[in-house]
Amino acid sequence: MKPGFDPTAERALALNLDSSVYGTFAEIGAGQEVARWFFAAGGASGTVAKTMSAYDMTVSDCIYGKATRYVSQERVGEMLDHEYPLLVERLGATRGDRTRFFVFADTAAARAYGGTGECHAWLGLRFQHACGAEPSDILLHTRLLDATAVAQQDALGRLGVNLVHAAFNRFEAPLALLGELLDDIGRARLEIDWVNVSGPAFAGADNRLLCLELVRSGSTPAMLFDTAGDPVLAAEAIRHCRVLVERGRFAPVTRLNLELLDRARPAFAADAPPGEQGKPPLEVMEITMRNLRDGASADGSDFRDRIDLLAGIGKAVLVSDLGPFHRLAGYLAARKVTQAGMVIGAPLLQDLFDQRHYDDLPGGILEAFGRLFTQGLRLYVHPARDGAGGVVTAATVPLPPHLDHLRRHLLENDLLHPLDCPAEALSSHGSDEVRTRIAAGDPSWRDLVTADVAAIMVERGYFGAATVR
Repeated sequence: MKPGFDPTAERALALNLDSSVYGTFAEIGAGQEVARWFFAAGGASGTVAKTMSAYDMTVSDCIYGKATRYVSQERVGEMLDHEYPLLVERLGATRGDRTRFFVFADTAAARAYGGTGECHAWLGLRFQHACGAEPSDILLHTRLLDATAVAQQDALGRLGVNLVHAAFNRFEAPLALLGELLDDIGRARLEIDWVNVSGPAFAGADNRLLCLELVRSGSTPAMLFDTAGDPVLAAEAIRHCRVLVERGRFAPVTRLNLELLDRARPAFAADAPPGEQGKPPLEVMEITMRNLRDGASADGSDFRDRIDLLAGIGKAVLVSDLGPFHRLAGYLAARKVTQAGMVIGAPLLQDLFDQRHYDDLPGGILEAFGRLFTQGLRLYVHPARDGAGGVVTAATVPLPPHLDHLRRHLLENDLLHPLDCPAEALSSHGSDEVRTRIAAGDPSWRDLVTADVAAIMVERGYFGAATVR
């Protein structure tokens, strides 16, 4: 690289000098930054067939059709659908045998003057991985985290260059492609929170694994999977929803896991804000990648299997790297949920009061709880058996004496909501016990999960269940 030459400009120049790459840049809204890099790098005539900048909404509608939302996946799709056929129609006959055509499109909402709206962008690339090939697509969503519009536009421009460069040079290795998207930008400036690839360049690629990689790599703190097991953009899927979350490993999901949710559901419904009564909540099973008990064995395919198992019984799944509860509360609040609740067992409540978890916060446990409970979140605490055969509840789980006043405060203000359960109905068998019985060849593992979970585990061979019937 030339001294003082920007790495992003270097990538743009490399594409400009690749005589096989040629295409269109279409940018609307605040996304006017990507094509500029190719012009500034020099040699743009080798890459740029056309640039399109439709900032005015009426102009944009005239070109791409009337839109209900301008910064959306649908709009990016409309832009690609309009521009790519035009490009091939106009240039295919004269240079299609030696050219890999592409269309890059983005639509963005950056920091507005005096505005407080969401700063985010949708980007799309339709490209040929080989001359004459059917096109492939990459779609992604990013949140713009810089404090000023100028900085956001710079980050978005760099991301667009990285996307085009990585697509043509890393399409055979989609995980490596993802790893280059934030080069020379950094995760403090952009969050990539959804991605989808399709087409012949990505034959065999699994979008679930790609989205899980975004979490593992720190590109986004969490990824939401719907009840079909497909990754969805959480900012859209849970916005203005009532969300009830159960945090666990679910390896596999047990009767006990589902009983906790069943007992929390009516209490959560009773706490619904005015105008929301009677509306069913979105129930989400959250798996954190920070659970140390998963160890090194928990790779992307392991999480994918858990997602598929939970989706098989109609549950949405949030795979996160959020760790502390207050970070999960902040994540939900930032996505504008109407009501948030978390169901936990009494042993996990005890762990929540462990002050060692908050050594990184200047205010320690008080700061953590302030962040947790000022976000409008309530904890629904299920009783559990203790080691001596007794029962512990939200009010009786052992805590250090100097923290008991904090528990009483949370109970009196209904931020900790104890759940009722007859002592004889309490179970202490979790995921570990299911896997232990399977490993021992004990068919009684089925007693610890529901019939539909057992059927899926056997059919798909999850956790070795197919060998122990």
